[in-house]
Amino acid sequence: MDGFNTPQETAQKMVKIGKNKVRLSIFQMVVLGILAGAYIGFGAELSNMVTHDLAPKLGVGFSKFLAGSVFSVGLMLVVIGGSELFTGNCLIPISIFKKEARWGGCLKNWFWVYLANFLGSLILVWIIFYSGLWKVNGHQVGIGAINTALAKVNLSWSEAFFRGIGCNWLVCLAVWLAVAGKDAISKIFGIYFPIMAFVASGFEHSIANMYFIPVGIYLKGTEAALKSGLDLASLTWSNFFIKNLIPVTIGNIVGGAIFVAGFYYLAYLKGQKR
Repeated sequence: MDGFNTPQETAQKMVKIGKNKVRLSIFQMVVLGILAGAYIGFGAELSNMVTHDLAPKLGVGFSKFLAGSVFSVGLMLVVIGGSELFTGNCLIPISIFKKEARWGGCLKNWFWVYLANFLGSLILVWIIFYSGLWKVNGHQVGIGAINTALAKVNLSWSEAFFRGIGCNWLVCLAVWLAVAGKDAISKIFGIYFPIMAFVASGFEHSIANMYFIPVGIYLKGTEAALKSGLDLASLTWSNFFIKNLIPVTIGNIVGGAIFVAGFYYLAYLKGQKR
C-alpha cells in the first residue's frame, strides 16, 4: 500500500529491526538506552505537570485522557529520534522465532538497555528534583507526583503484573504502527493512539515507573510531602522494586513478546522461507 506498509510487510521489517538491535555494541545500547529512559521520563513528567490538578475540574477520565495524550511524546522521541527502549525491544523475539536472531543476543540487549533506561530515568529525576518544578502551584505538582508513586507501590503483585501485560501489548502495537507508517506524520499518529490508550486505561510501564516512583521517593522529605498529609511509609525503594518494577517488567515482557511478537509471527511469518 502507498501510505503504509501492510501487516505482513511490517512483520518482515520488525524481523530485520530485531536482527539489527541484537548486533548493537554494548556502548551503543547504553548510550541509546540512557536517552530512551530520559525520553520516557520527559513524557511522565509532562503528564504529571499537565494533569496534577485537573481531575476535580474536568473529571478523572478526561484527566487520564490528557495524561496519555501528552505522555505519548516520550515514545515519539524514542522511535523517531532514535534510541533503545526495553519495552519496545520486547519485540525482538519475532526475529528469534524467524531464526534471524538468538536468545543470547536478545537477553544481552534487554539487560544493557534496561539498566541504561533506569540510569536515563534517574538522571531526569535528579534534574526535575533540583529544578524545583515540583513546587509549581503551591507544591501541588509535587503532591501529584507523590500520589502517583504511592499508588503504584501499593498495587498487589498480580495487579502490577497484569497491568504490565496490557501496557506493553499497546506500547508494542504503537511501535508496530510506527514501523508501518512511511512518513513522520503517520508514525506520530501510529504512536499517539495506543500510548494514549495505555496511560488512560491505567496500565503499568516499567520504564515510565523508573521515573514516576523514584521522583516520589525523592520528594518524601520535602514540603510537598508535608502538605500532602499522606502516610508515605510504603513509598520505599524496596517496595518500588519488589511490588512494582519486578511484576510490571515481567508483564511487559509477556505483553510484547507473546501478544505482539508471537502472535504476529504466527499470523504472517510462520512457515515462510528465510
